[in-house]
Amino acid sequence: MNKTQIISVINQKGGVGKTTTVINLSTALSFRNKKILVIDLDPQGNATTGFGLSTGDDTKTVYDVLNGNSNFEDTIQDTKINNLKIVPSNVELSGIEVETANENRRAFLLKDKIENFINSSKNDFSYVFIDCPPSLSLLTVMSLVVAKSLIVPLQAEFFALEGLSQLMKTIERVKVKLNPELSIRGVLLTMFDKRNKLSGEVDTEARKFFKEKVYHTVIPRNVRLSEAPSHGIPVLIYDKLCAGSKSYSNFAEEFLKQENIMESAA
Repeated sequence: MNKTQIISVINQKGGVGKTTTVINLSTALSFRNKKILVIDLDPQGNATTGFGLSTGDDTKTVYDVLNGNSNFEDTIQDTKINNLKIVPSNVELSGIEVETANENRRAFLLKDKIENFINSSKNDFSYVFIDCPPSLSLLTVMSLVVAKSLIVPLQAEFFALEGLSQLMKTIERVKVKLNPELSIRGVLLTMFDKRNKLSGEVDTEARKFFKEKVYHTVIPRNVRLSEAPSHGIPVLIYDKLCAGSKSYSNFAEEFLKQENIMESAA
């Protein structure tokens, strides 16, 4: 039985730290000898560029997988980090919704492609992280259909919890109709400023609503964290001693401890 876990990192609001979390959690886990695959499912391609990759005319992307022009394994690219590979994305992906309009099973397109690969001998990944677009689009639904669990980054700012009700309804609908195994693995508070009363209030509200699903680790507002993507490297390499790096390293430890608890409960 294959043990690869597929986890989507999701929130339909933009600018909440989804891509930053995908890049730095996957990097921190790869440093701990876990084999990681990132799937960039956002047409903006920020996870792709955040790992220092560019997509030229001859680069195979997740778009080529979804439209049937490429096998899944042929789109997997190395990053500069050992144990960490990526299926890249670019703006072409934004056309997939229109192009698949007449397909009955289009919500299952990504699931079918990934599962064929995961169940093959070519797969040796511990985790697959999907970086979702900041919308409740077909691409987001595809990621919900294929994932077993979700990480929801939540920025510690005004209106943070607004809009989450829409996301929760979408998750519930997908669970009922398309993927009964789907669950929220955890909620990660991002852009946290302990000097700011509002951050504390969002923390309290989130823990009241999601209870033990909210991770103890919080990701602070951090200049180095926001600088790293423009250099095409994770913050854990850009400045391993900054507050952002330390928090993502702590988050990776908490993530793996959670894994041990889940395994012993199973």
